[in-house]
Amino acid sequence: MERLGTGIGWRPEIADAVERMPGIDWVETVAENVCPGHLPESLRRLRERGVTVVPHGVSLGLGGADRPDEGRLAALAERVEALGSPLVTEHIAFVRAGGSLTATPHLEAGHLLPVPRTRDALDVLCENVRIAQQALPVPLAVENIAALIAWPGEEMTEGQFLYELADRTGVRLLIDVANLHTNHVNRAEDPAKALAELPLEAIAYVHVAGGFERDGVWHDSHAHPVPRPVLDVLTDLASRVSPPGVLLERDENFPEPAELEAELASIRRAVEAGAVERVKAEVRAAGLAVAAGRPEAAPGGWSEVRADAPAPSVGATPQGHRTGAAGATRGAFGRPEHGGVDEARQRLGVAQAALLSALVAGTAVPEGFDRVRVGVQARALAAKRADVVAKVAPELPEILGADYRTAFLAYAQTQPMTGGYRRDALTFAEHLLSAGRPGDAAARRELREWWLERSGPAPRSRRPVRRLARATRKALLRR
Repeated sequence: MERLGTGIGWRPEIADAVERMPGIDWVETVAENVCPGHLPESLRRLRERGVTVVPHGVSLGLGGADRPDEGRLAALAERVEALGSPLVTEHIAFVRAGGSLTATPHLEAGHLLPVPRTRDALDVLCENVRIAQQALPVPLAVENIAALIAWPGEEMTEGQFLYELADRTGVRLLIDVANLHTNHVNRAEDPAKALAELPLEAIAYVHVAGGFERDGVWHDSHAHPVPRPVLDVLTDLASRVSPPGVLLERDENFPEPAELEAELASIRRAVEAGAVERVKAEVRAAGLAVAAGRPEAAPGGWSEVRADAPAPSVGATPQGHRTGAAGATRGAFGRPEHGGVDEARQRLGVAQAALLSALVAGTAVPEGFDRVRVGVQARALAAKRADVVAKVAPELPEILGADYRTAFLAYAQTQPMTGGYRRDALTFAEHLLSAGRPGDAAARRELREWWLERSGPAPRSRRPVRRLARATRKALLRR
């Protein structure tokens, strides 16, 4: 696997700072925010300097019940080619549910949601990963996500689930140590246990990010400094394996460049501390092996390796067996011997649609879920929708002023997202206008003009003079 080094998430808001930042070996960019034919000049300059750029997808939904969308896969492949990337990454998550598979309304989460760690979900995920691998021109790595809620009836730990995924597909893993910490707080899962169960040789690189705790729930915000517990998980990982790359993620609330550089320095120190512990452990193991008269058992190959020795297999679990957490009998290629993947898709689809409907459409919480946590997640999804719509359609907060957020959260309670965020912005505006809002006539007129301008297949006027006149009128109305 290519050694990436130390990197940072490239975002337009910090593009200039990233270019000037010392010690940056590579960057990662959100794939959906990049247009292959019009790459940002900052990314072009970084590439010309030899800085590796990795596209990080967020919308495939590989953990969903449906097969990956061919159009989304093609778009991701285009970005890989445009950026000249050595690999591409996505998430182990579902982001949409419903539709023809379950004969229920199609719903979009607008967020990465956890898949159940069950045999059905693993079968579907493995097939989806294989489909993606065949469509993408470079190796794929998939990331563990943070979760506020846990699925009832799970059959595997996170480490076991990821191990089997890598075993059955050969996919690389993007390990997010901040997400391991999140799941430690929210789901009482031990990060050290998860790391001990992972196929460390499959790690492509590592994510590090900040968050905050409120009312006993950890929120993976990507908008706060990296806390010590997350750095400690990184050190633990680095004590077990030398990660090919480590990357700092920050998506908003960007600090001064000096603060980002200080966080990167802390990340490097955490990795170095882990490396020291790893070397100490290897020395101890070597000493014990030599003392016992078994130099061939020493780490690093103290004796000559036989040419006919079998290569180490990802398929052998750390415990030396090939059964899953529930001891299921394994069939060919390590697959469980039960119903086909199509049946698993159907069962998974029904379960995911029920959960997502409770989160975004206000339906009953499925049996077995923590109702309080589902409520926390539902509010978080609505708040994220409001924040992202404000970014993709900044005119809406300008037009509505202080009433924007209250109006959007009220809209989100009854109107689930069925398309992307730009479609959501248009639907929100239409919802307000149909209700005769906002109450101020000038603001309502401006909102209607904004909606008409964007709701059709093309702008209402292609003549720059008329468009400038409308923009000037809007500016005067706001005074």
